[in-house]
Amino acid sequence: MPTLALSPSVKHPTEPLPNQRRRHTIDMRHVATIILGGGQGSRLAPLTTTCCKPAISYGGRYRLIDIPVSNSINSGCQKIFVLTQFLSRSLHQHLFSTYRLDHFSAGFIEVLTAEEKPHTKAWFQGTADAVRQNLEYFIETPADYFLILSGDQLYHMDFRNMLQFAYETEADVVISCLPIGEAEAKRMGVMQIGEDNFITAFHEKPQQRRDLNKMKLSASESRRLRIDPTMKLDYLGSMGIYLFKRKALIDLLLKDPREDFGKHLIPTKVQEGNIAAYIHQGYWEDIGTIESFYKANMALTTQTPPFNCYNEEWPIYTHHNTLPGARISNTQINNSIICEGAIVDADEITHSIIGQRSVIGKDTIISDSFLMGNDFYTLHAENSNLPQKFQIGHHCIIRKAILDKNVHIGNHVQLINKDKRTHYDGHNISIRDGIIIVPRGATIPDGFIL
Repeated sequence: MPTLALSPSVKHPTEPLPNQRRRHTIDMRHVATIILGGGQGSRLAPLTTTCCKPAISYGGRYRLIDIPVSNSINSGCQKIFVLTQFLSRSLHQHLFSTYRLDHFSAGFIEVLTAEEKPHTKAWFQGTADAVRQNLEYFIETPADYFLILSGDQLYHMDFRNMLQFAYETEADVVISCLPIGEAEAKRMGVMQIGEDNFITAFHEKPQQRRDLNKMKLSASESRRLRIDPTMKLDYLGSMGIYLFKRKALIDLLLKDPREDFGKHLIPTKVQEGNIAAYIHQGYWEDIGTIESFYKANMALTTQTPPFNCYNEEWPIYTHHNTLPGARISNTQINNSIICEGAIVDADEITHSIIGQRSVIGKDTIISDSFLMGNDFYTLHAENSNLPQKFQIGHHCIIRKAILDKNVHIGNHVQLINKDKRTHYDGHNISIRDGIIIVPRGATIPDGFIL
């Protein structure tokens, strides 16, 4: 696997605002990262019926957890905790097999699971509760700042710039945020800020018109933040990325016993003051629904994808597989990604991602789809719930679909949503937001049509 040492030539992938440029030497050894492994992820079902959101495949070869871990490592922050709870086996396996930090550094990646302790016997009840239940481990960690991240978001960010901003403002807490539209404001925390970027008001997921109007950016604020007025980005939304001073985090967790950062603790801190907003300039996507997950993957197949996986100065680390290059025979391929180890005899693949070890038969047509690939070519195990052979058969048509790992699609199968349904549940197949989903380990028989 590639080395995880941070090159001094690593550049910030997005341009900060002028008052956020680095002016002091930043030492990320004083920062520890806490990555929240996510809850049940019910809105991403059926993809989350066998694993948690951060463990879901992305782009054919990554997992969602690779994004916050890579951002941390590339930023020079190598003290990393990952908090897990629901269906976490696959996530644990990926983390343990992928990330081995330098033995001669103080860096580490430690997984903290929900566990019974003398003072609590409960599962994590929310983001703040998850951190609070592990507070004893964080108190023992030599860090002046704690960076709290989500395990299921897509973005590039150099956290050194965020730390620099924290130094300059002397804020107890810094929240990373970005301009958003009204639809996004209803599902995110939104804030108002003063000219010094300190937060003056915060509202979690406002739904009522009067609340939305109160949180709307003024024309002068939009100009100051250099927001294009034609984009109708009238709000500042929290990205769920928090940088806490050590004492501020401990005090807030002990003072406010409630469960969630965005809903409870952040509003408490806004009332107390000394909490600032760091404006992110660049792509960011919260993977909360099947539709957002599908669109984020399909965007990778465009000529200029908004999330760049090809920046060698800001790599995305993931598990290293000793797989051969893809083998493709007589297939017309347009605007698609074909990952390592794929064996493709299809007739045509358009605007699709073909994951690792995918096997696709002759005369098959695949369009607008994400095939996550397979963990093996053939299963050498008896009495398994998985198919014995993982492949897409011949003479199939697959359109606007997500195929989870290790599935078997028979011959002459058509997954085309012929009735144009937005929602459907059948045996081993579903439709969400008009997108066909074949869950992990499913078998679709010959001649099946949906």
